[in-house]
Amino acid sequence: MLKKSYSKRGGSCRVTFELPSEVNASTVSLCGEFNEWNPAAHHMKPRKHGGFSTRLSLRSGRTYRFRYLLDGRRWENDWAADDYVPNSFGTEDSLVEL
Repeated sequence: MLKKSYSKRGGSCRVTFELPSEVNASTVSLCGEFNEWNPAAHHMKPRKHGGFSTRLSLRSGRTYRFRYLLDGRRWENDWAADDYVPNSFGTEDSLVEL
């Protein structure tokens, strides 16, 4: 799930990325164009209910590709992404549109 909160001037947006407990993972990394797909850049925090979340401030007026890396080996898209686009690996990336 994506939650968006735009700055008053609209130049940036604080995006909360959330995954439910149904992903059945011990660790989750948020990877995307905003961090050069680096799994070490944004580790998601476990939530009380068993899911994961993290927040990023991103520049508005752009679309970003992203995916979640679960337990360092399994890729998952956001089930509530703004859209999905094919990638060069034969799967799809999630999109967040700001």
